[in-house]
Amino acid sequence: MIHFEKFRLDNGLRVLVHQDKSTPMAVVNVLYDVGARDENPEKTGFAHLFEHLMFGGSINIPDYDEPLQMAGGENNAFTTNDFTNYYCQLPAENIETAFWLESDRMLSLAFSEKSLEVQRKVVCEEFKEHYINKPYGDVWHHMRELAYTTHPYRWMTIGKALKHVEDATLEDVKSFFNKHYTPANAILVVAGNVTVQQVQVLSEKWFGPIPRGNTYQRNLPAEPAQTAPRHKEIKAAVPIDALYKCWHIYPRLDQRYYTADLITEILGGGGSSRLFQALVKEKQLFSNIECYHSGNTDAGLLSIDGKLVKGVTMQQAEAALMQEIQKLQQEGITHTELEKVINKTESMMAFEDMSITNRAASLAIYELLGDASLINTELDKYRQVTAADIVAESNIIFAENNSNTLYYCAAN
Repeated sequence: MIHFEKFRLDNGLRVLVHQDKSTPMAVVNVLYDVGARDENPEKTGFAHLFEHLMFGGSINIPDYDEPLQMAGGENNAFTTNDFTNYYCQLPAENIETAFWLESDRMLSLAFSEKSLEVQRKVVCEEFKEHYINKPYGDVWHHMRELAYTTHPYRWMTIGKALKHVEDATLEDVKSFFNKHYTPANAILVVAGNVTVQQVQVLSEKWFGPIPRGNTYQRNLPAEPAQTAPRHKEIKAAVPIDALYKCWHIYPRLDQRYYTADLITEILGGGGSSRLFQALVKEKQLFSNIECYHSGNTDAGLLSIDGKLVKGVTMQQAEAALMQEIQKLQQEGITHTELEKVINKTESMMAFEDMSITNRAASLAIYELLGDASLINTELDKYRQVTAADIVAESNIIFAENNSNTLYYCAAN
């Protein structure tokens, strides 16, 4: 059980405190309710660009990292399609340094052509290195555009096109900041060797004076149900052929999400999983194969991908993969196999919760979903999944008309 207390400042900032006296450290985690799904389709990549810009200094503090390092701290951030999360860990006695740094960049991020140019170059290089010049790097650009026709999950957090980041103006980024980076649109979690009273005092002192800003009203277009299978083939300079398939699943708060999550463990959760045992070890059609899902807030994707063994055709590999899925659909699973994957999920969740940095981020994400206490009840939702649920959902999810297939072929 992870205990926490919660309060809200007058300017709308939600604050959660998780006290852990067993550590000398503290974590200050600020989550902003903005991700790649909130971008203009003609100006994508902004949420991720901001992850970089937020470290470019504020009006009062030209270098974010230096004061934090002097206080014995370290920091990082990550962007998803659904939110952007910033966190720093430092000795608990120096926690006010983190409050000072985080509040100052929320209030007065320094916007300059120079800062924008520096970070734009960094992001453009990242785009080229990981998504353009890297073998298989553009897979998810193709796959998302294949699977989504309407919802903004159709582009990745890095952005839909390099040009969008290259053309970003100072005015563009200022307006994005003013719309999303406000107390009303943020969640602050403080975890570690702290007291609730101490956090209340520091929150009021450093974040209280920041103007509320407008609460962002999300109104995203819903993805229509897929009614026919979709297929795409790409030839590229890659060493071996790879097969990618994905299917639409459920929003994060849907009970069926937990069933879909367990299905990915049954099929692709490591060396003992069904797909690895059947297609890598026994039939030797794939050199590796994975099954996972995107974990998105809105309806996401369940994906299977694998690199083919040389000489195996795409059709052979896909037929063998679908045979394993049909086996799950028709024969189901034993109670023992289900227990095994639920126990594995429980141990993974327990392992994640060992770090106060992870606990702080999880509390912020659950609060964003609507209720931080979900951190203590999620395991029950997995335990409610039955073997019959696994069969029923396998038949719904893996329906032919719900499938998106990408053949990524090595150019001869």
